[in-house]
Amino acid sequence: MPNIKSAKKRVKVTDVKTLQNQMFKTSFKTTLKKFEKAVSDGDKAAAEVAYKNAVSKIDKAVVKGALHVNAGARKKSQFTKKLNEMK
Repeated sequence: MPNIKSAKKRVKVTDVKTLQNQMFKTSFKTTLKKFEKAVSDGDKAAAEVAYKNAVSKIDKAVVKGALHVNAGARKKSQFTKKLNEMK
């Protein structure tokens, strides 16, 4: 445990940021799974709504640095392809 006041603050800030990152990653993965489930169920309307949410989350993950730019582009491309194959 740190003794210096600024080091103690950094520990607290790191704990808060770690929790925020975990929450974001969890919601990100859940959103992607919802899209995959909608596609596998063949529910076109739900897939379109989930697709919009998934693309939005992917863009946010890229901006936050949680996902590499090219990985985000690849995911969006894969999801678009899956959505178009449903139609």
